[in-house]
Amino acid sequence: MANYGTTQRVATSSSNSSPKPENYEPKVPNENHFKIFCPFSIPLTSESAAVRIIRNFGIYGLYYTHFVWIILFITLIPARKVSLILLVIMTYVTSLFLLILRTWPNSFLLHKIINKWFVLAVIAVATAVQLVLTDAGIHLAVTLACSMPLVLVHAVLWVGFYGSEVVNYDAGSASASREGAPLFVVNESGDKVSNDAV
Repeated sequence: MANYGTTQRVATSSSNSSPKPENYEPKVPNENHFKIFCPFSIPLTSESAAVRIIRNFGIYGLYYTHFVWIILFITLIPARKVSLILLVIMTYVTSLFLLILRTWPNSFLLHKIINKWFVLAVIAVATAVQLVLTDAGIHLAVTLACSMPLVLVHAVLWVGFYGSEVVNYDAGSASASREGAPLFVVNESGDKVSNDAV
């Protein structure tokens, strides 16, 4: 068999190389390093509950929307075929709009003149009107009445894993060149400088 210039290393020690002393005790893992973290907790004040709701809707808003959408989709399957088709079309329109926003991130028209939240609100209202006009308004109302309390309970109780360290990326520091550093670093004059130029 050809080895292409490689050689195998011969073992230099035997399997019984060093016997264990009589007073040998294996290391016991330190039990203080293992902590159980529960990501759910009841907020102490109404202000902390409001902060959690705002933060969790900012982070998990897309997942909450998909949760409500899936429930609405499932309720429309048996009886309301036209409403289901309109819901899928409006979902496609929304996805297309969001993909266009990501495709041109520097477009002045898409990001400065046209407000993303206004367009999404118009699409949501148009979807609701279409569902009401196709006699699926009761399905929409029941879906929102059943799913929104679950979403709000999750948003209030979810603490998450927000215990992260804050790292200051100075332009001259070694931490700016490590993996995970931002693409742009703001220098002392306030200008954005490419991380490669630093």
